[in-house]
Amino acid sequence: MTTAPAMALPATLERSSTVPAIHICSLSKRFSEPRGWREAARHPFRRTWVTALQDVDLEVARGEFFGLLGPNGAGKTTLFKVLSTLVEPDGGDVLVHGRRVTEDAAHVRRLVTPVIADERSLRWRLSARENLLLYAHLYGVSPPRISKRIDHLLDVVGLADTGTRMVGAFSTGMRQRLAIARALLAEPDVLLLDEPTRSLDPLAAKSLRTFLREEVATRRGTTILLATHLAEEAFDLCDRVGVLHKGRLLACGTTEQLAREFADQPYLIWTTVPNHPALHGAREVTGSHGTGDWRAVEITLSSEEQAATKLKQLMAAGVPIARFEKASLQLADLIERVVQRGSTS
Repeated sequence: MTTAPAMALPATLERSSTVPAIHICSLSKRFSEPRGWREAARHPFRRTWVTALQDVDLEVARGEFFGLLGPNGAGKTTLFKVLSTLVEPDGGDVLVHGRRVTEDAAHVRRLVTPVIADERSLRWRLSARENLLLYAHLYGVSPPRISKRIDHLLDVVGLADTGTRMVGAFSTGMRQRLAIARALLAEPDVLLLDEPTRSLDPLAAKSLRTFLREEVATRRGTTILLATHLAEEAFDLCDRVGVLHKGRLLACGTTEQLAREFADQPYLIWTTVPNHPALHGAREVTGSHGTGDWRAVEITLSSEEQAATKLKQLMAAGVPIARFEKASLQLADLIERVVQRGSTS
């Protein structure tokens, strides 16, 4: 079996603690596939198994912002449920701050707070504030801090103006935001976020990302595991990312490391002659017209050395160039490259 390549932690994380926040070794989990009543009656003892996690090895440092990437059904949610003691693994070893999730579940639950998609444990007949007030007491938040903390979190997630409106009347996105506020209320040592901005509008998502990075991760030093499909979250928030596919961890490292290993880098060239023969194979970028007759075309190169060589070739061919710069790497392209290589290994 091919395991994810070992990548060094960022220097700021190496010194955080000798005991990692999360240590996972050979983690495996499978589920029995649901069957219809006819199939169950005909073959009562037959089972079809679906593998959710297969021999996953992962270590996350204390205070690290770690991203989990991968297509739907890759195993991200199952991994979160194992870490939060909601699902028991079939095999392997899983430790949170040195405590095994199977042997010390009560202690682990005090360390870990998950925000799982389709949250259903909110009290729907209470308002957002009443929900947070209830959980503040359950989490043991100091009474003098409760009111100010609730006000701050409701403002962060954009629910400060909901008043006495019952949560049962909230939209899916509003309930998602309240679940995030509830998780942050507990000030956990390890925070598990399953696509937290999926149902948020762009402004609310940006505000939440800023809060997670500056307040939760940097100021409090909380370890955050983030399952996401968004490039701005993977590239801008995460110290490292791991790519899961069909329950296997295929790669792990910083986005820059994975991009160098698995994906070529796109570059933008601003020119007045996008159809020049020397730019054969380049793709004009729709909508990037700049000023005057300048147009942007995109080419893909494997290294900075190749980019320098390409620039010299274009200049020698007489191609007018105003700018030559790296373009944003598409997260979907990076994941696809990792999955393709992992599927053939």
